[in-house]
Amino acid sequence: MDVAAPEDTSEHIHDTELARIVRVNEEIKGIVATAFKINLMALNAIFLAKRAGHAARGFGVLSNELRRFAQDLTREMTQLREMTANTVSTVTGVVQQKRLNGILDEAVKRCPEPVSGEARVQQRGHEQLADKQGCLSALDKRLRRSLDDTAQLVELGGVLARSAKIEAAYGGNFSASLMQVSSDFGDVICLIQESLERLRHLRLT
Repeated sequence: MDVAAPEDTSEHIHDTELARIVRVNEEIKGIVATAFKINLMALNAIFLAKRAGHAARGFGVLSNELRRFAQDLTREMTQLREMTANTVSTVTGVVQQKRLNGILDEAVKRCPEPVSGEARVQQRGHEQLADKQGCLSALDKRLRRSLDDTAQLVELGGVLARSAKIEAAYGGNFSASLMQVSSDFGDVICLIQESLERLRHLRLT
C-alpha cells in the first residue's frame, strides 16, 4: 500500500514556524544591542554630569538609574533568549508528530478492513501531539508573561529618560549637552518599546 505523506504541507508549516522563531530571536538580539547602547550612553551622561558639577547632580543620579535600567533590561532579554533557545526543537517535534499522525490516519482510511490495534495507535499519536502542543503553548505563555514584565521595566526607563530631560535644564553651561543626551535616551527607549510591541504579535503557537 502506497501511503503519501503530507510532506509539502508539513515542511511549509515547519518553515513558517521556524521563520517566526528566527524573527523573535532577532527582535530580542536588537533589544540587547540597544540596552548595551543605553549603558554606554548612561556612562557618558554620568561623565557629563560630573563635569557639570553641582548643577547637574539630579541628572547624574538619574543617569546612574538609567545605567541600572540598561543592566536589568539586558538580564531580562538574556532570560527571554534562553527561553526561546529550545523552541526550535519543540516546534520540530510538533510538526513531525502532525506528519506522522497524517500518515497513520491516511493508512487507516485506505485499509479495506479494520486492523487490530489501529485505534490505539491513532489515539497514542494524537495524545503525543497534544503533549507537544501543550509544551509549546506553555513556552508561549511564559514568553508573554516575560514580555509584560519587560514592558513595565521599559516604561520605568521612559520615566527616567523624561525626568533626566527635566533635570538637564538645570545643568548650567552643560544644559544643551545634557538635554541632547536625555533626548537620545528617550529615542532609544522608544525603539525598545516598538521592538516589544512587535514581539507581542509574534506568537509561538
